[in-house]
Amino acid sequence: MTAEFAPHMINEELTSAGLTAAGLGVEAMAELLLAGFIMAVGVSIAGAGTHLYQWAFGQSAALRYDGRTVFHMFGHLVMSFLCGPYIMLQMGWSQERDGTLSISSALLSAFVAFGWAFITGLLVVGAYVALTG
Repeated sequence: MTAEFAPHMINEELTSAGLTAAGLGVEAMAELLLAGFIMAVGVSIAGAGTHLYQWAFGQSAALRYDGRTVFHMFGHLVMSFLCGPYIMLQMGWSQERDGTLSISSALLSAFVAFGWAFITGLLVVGAYVALTG
C-alpha cells in the first residue's frame, strides 16, 4: 500500500461502515438535518410574522393575551404562539439596567426559542405536507 491510496482506503472503510466525520450514522445525520430544517422554518415564520404584525397593526409584538374583545384576545394568543420564538430571541438580547448583556439570559431564551420554533415549524411543515400530499 502506498501513501497516495491511503485516503481512498480510509474513505471506503468509513462509508462502508455508514459513518460520517462526526461518528453518526447516515440516518441520524438525516434526522438531525430535518430537525434543523424544521427549526429554521419555525424561526422564519416567527420573524416574518412578527414584522408583518408590527407593520400591519402599528404596535410592537409582545407575548400577551389581553384584548378589548374576545376576538382581540384570541388574535393576540395566535400572534404570541406564531411569533413567540422571535420575540423570545429579542428578549434574550435585551440589555440589563447597567447596559450589559446577560449571557445566561441570552442562552436560556435561545434554548426556549429554538424549542418553540421546532414546534411552530413542525406545525407549518406538517400542514404543508398534509395539504400538498
